[in-house]
Amino acid sequence: MKPSVDAFTSTQMLKLEEQQSLGEACCTLSELVTKPNRSLTLDLIRREESVSSTHSQHCGKLTVHAEECFSSKSTADIILRCIDLESKDLFSKSDPFLVISKLVESGISIPVCKTEVLKNDHNPTWKPVFLNIQQVGSKDSPLVIECFNFISNGKHDLIGKVQKSLADLEKLHLGREGENLYLPTLVGHNYENKILNSKLLVEKFSETVQHTFLDYLAGGFELNFMVAIDFTASNGNPRLPDSLHYIDPSGRLNAYQKAIYEVGEVLQFYDADKRYPAWGFGARPIDGPVSHCFNLNGSSNYCEVQGIQGIMMAYTSALFNVSLAGPTLFGHVINRASVVACDSLSTGAKKYFALLIITDGVITDLQETKDALVKASDLPLSILIVGVGGADFKEMEILDADKGERLESTTGCIASRDIVQFVPFRDLQSK
Repeated sequence: MKPSVDAFTSTQMLKLEEQQSLGEACCTLSELVTKPNRSLTLDLIRREESVSSTHSQHCGKLTVHAEECFSSKSTADIILRCIDLESKDLFSKSDPFLVISKLVESGISIPVCKTEVLKNDHNPTWKPVFLNIQQVGSKDSPLVIECFNFISNGKHDLIGKVQKSLADLEKLHLGREGENLYLPTLVGHNYENKILNSKLLVEKFSETVQHTFLDYLAGGFELNFMVAIDFTASNGNPRLPDSLHYIDPSGRLNAYQKAIYEVGEVLQFYDADKRYPAWGFGARPIDGPVSHCFNLNGSSNYCEVQGIQGIMMAYTSALFNVSLAGPTLFGHVINRASVVACDSLSTGAKKYFALLIITDGVITDLQETKDALVKASDLPLSILIVGVGGADFKEMEILDADKGERLESTTGCIASRDIVQFVPFRDLQSK
């Protein structure tokens, strides 16, 4: 039920400090949306007014229900081309590109998409554009498609334009017909639309449904959390306060503990059994060689720990049972996580894995890491790399293909998707 405007206004006027508290309840969003019916019933608790009192009273229950609101999850995949474009350059062909804008009620147009510029082409075919139907309003909302000739100073020449909705573009595709461009031309004191010989054609039009994260949860999928921690010597002596691994007797968390806690707190509710594979790398266990992937709990048989607190305890214990060494290699832990994801996939389990790698430095096995990531890109696995400390993490950004350059393996294979997100922890500490 939605409150009326009057009711909302009067609520805003209330002074909360003058009202009687009936109770309070607290939960996380992830805790709510992972429930089968997205409903959660909480106990309302009213705390005693006395500062020295630790007693609280149960004052009833509060049920919270979550819904994901989408007017449309459909996206239109469109390939557009033009034929017989008029030349705007004196000694060469035009360099055309398209701008697609939506018309709003006030009559102005708002750009929502732009294609790449194609050099010296009077019959261009542009790369696919993807328009979310919610983004443009609806399939029947008018769109203005303008074709410009690129000018380096930014004052691009308008070659021609059309006004069509997504529904109209779909009809053009089905009918295999082109639409003549027009150019507003001043005639006397008025503008008239001059119809051009140039045409816009719709080479492809298809609709796909973009499923959301909550759709996958509702379908029975589960998110599994894994963590790998950098124990290389560049972190500094854990017994000294300037070390990134220093365990402060006052209880203040170091950067590694903060990263574990903050990421784990978000993901833990999506993992039903809360048993997390946890590894360390770049250290020498007692009476052993340097290991680039060892079980954080010290076991030689299993790698899982129970809950976020289990990761914290295993991490602290490992600091007293290994000698920090090096170099910094990621390939081993990525391959180990890939084995876990592959085994789950082979059994038909509805699981997706998120590996958190926390590190203080630049890796020395860049190509081996690329090979491991390319191989893992076909698995239900994503990797979050958190860089702690003040190192230069430029090489890490190579692994995060946000700029569109997908990773390539030694054998020339290209990653099927980008599975890495790199975040410098120093950028997040104030947020």
